[in-house]
This record gives sequence, C-alpha cells and structure tokens, in this order.
Amino acid sequence: MSARFEGKVALVTGAASGMGRAIALAFAAEGASVVAADVNAAGGAETVALIGAAGGTADFVATDVSDGDAVAALVRHTVDTYGGLDCAVNAAAIEGEAVGVADLDDDVFDRIQQINVRGVFLCLKHEVRAMLSAGTGGAIVNIGSTNSYRPQPHQTAYTASKHAVLGLTKAAAIDYARHGIRINAICPGSIDTPMLRNAIEKRGGREEDVVARLSLIGRFGTVDEIAKAALWLCSDDASFTMGHALAVDAGYLAR
Repeated sequence: MSARFEGKVALVTGAASGMGRAIALAFAAEGASVVAADVNAAGGAETVALIGAAGGTADFVATDVSDGDAVAALVRHTVDTYGGLDCAVNAAAIEGEAVGVADLDDDVFDRIQQINVRGVFLCLKHEVRAMLSAGTGGAIVNIGSTNSYRPQPHQTAYTASKHAVLGLTKAAAIDYARHGIRINAICPGSIDTPMLRNAIEKRGGREEDVVARLSLIGRFGTVDEIAKAALWLCSDDASFTMGHALAVDAGYLAR
C-alpha cells in the first residue's frame, strides 16, 4: 500500500459500515488520520477499532448529518484534533421506500431528503469553511448513485435525493475551484452493501436477477472498489478533475 495521504486528515461520514467504512479504512491504510462519523455508534467504534488494529490513526464522532450543529461540531473536532481537514467523503445516506410516488408517505420522503440532501449540503458547507480557513485547499467527494441518472422502480424519494447530490456537487465545485478545493462525486452501481441487500429483500427480488439487470460483468461491485475511486478523486492524481460524477457501476449507465 502506498502512502499517498501521509500527514493528511480525512473525514468520512457513513463510516459505520458499507462504503463509508471501506473508505475510512482505505484512507488510514494510506497514511491519513481519519475521523469516522455516523449515527451508528457501535458500527463507528468497530471501524475505528479495525483501523487501530491495522496500525492506523482514527477516532469516531457520533453524528446525525441532518443536524447542522452536529455537523459543525464534527468538522470542528476534526480540525481541533488533527490540525486541519484535507479530504472529506460524504457517504452517509439512507433509502427506505418500496412504493410508487402515489403511495409514498410524506414523512418517508422528507427523511430521505434530510439525510441524503440536507446532510450533504451541511457537510459541504462546514468542510468547505474549514478548508477556506486553512487556505491550503482540499478535496471533497460526495456519494451519489446511478439513480442520480437513471431511476429504479419505486425509488422516487431516493432518486430525487441522488439527483440533488450531483447538483450540489457541481455547483459547489464551480464556486470553490479557484480556492484549490476540488469537489467531485461518485455514482456507485450495484455495490454489495447492507443497504443493497436490505433493498433487495424489501422488494422481494432475487440476487441473480438484480445482478443481470444492473451489471455487465455478472457480479456486484465491492466496497473496496468504491474506496479506491474515492481515494483517487482525493489524491493529487486527480488534480485536474473537479465537478465530475464518476460512475463505478459495471457499465450499467452505458446500456
């Protein structure tokens, strides 16, 4: 493993499991000090323990990303503890609908927007503020979805939220590129996570049917494949990449 992020500080939301955990582990493996954030305290503590067992540096901050004060405190903790903020990946997200728009509960719609849209907005706001204050630039990655482009059945609220993530990403990239802050997004396809497994079960689907529909290569993606993409976008190798949405989707959007 290289040390591309030696001496850097990385903040990862949604770090208690799935893609967020894999991204936090990958940053630590490449030398970064990591702040892992999530509402799931047990899962977040496990992520930090895994990093520590591998010789990395990390701590966990329980955070509801829809709460502005909590996000501000999270970023402040990161800067106060580690001396700055160089990279951030905003991976916290939920899904929870299995009906068409006519039957979608108002509260379900609102909750998905609170986490997936307001949460990304608040994280961007406070992460950018910290980077502007330091004056040394930085890199931020927001986790979108292939739903940012192509809806799946019975996912109105989730699709709307992931379209919004791309809008936030591109608008913020335009505003802050001249300050040396690069803001991009990843649009994962069918990645093998607890969220994907729960969605398949909730909709009564079969794994082989989902794979056949969403992947050109006959398998789900891995969380490590998303982590590698996130670290590339945060690295100097992506220095000319900004306002971009990188599909990591086994060719699904190419169909």
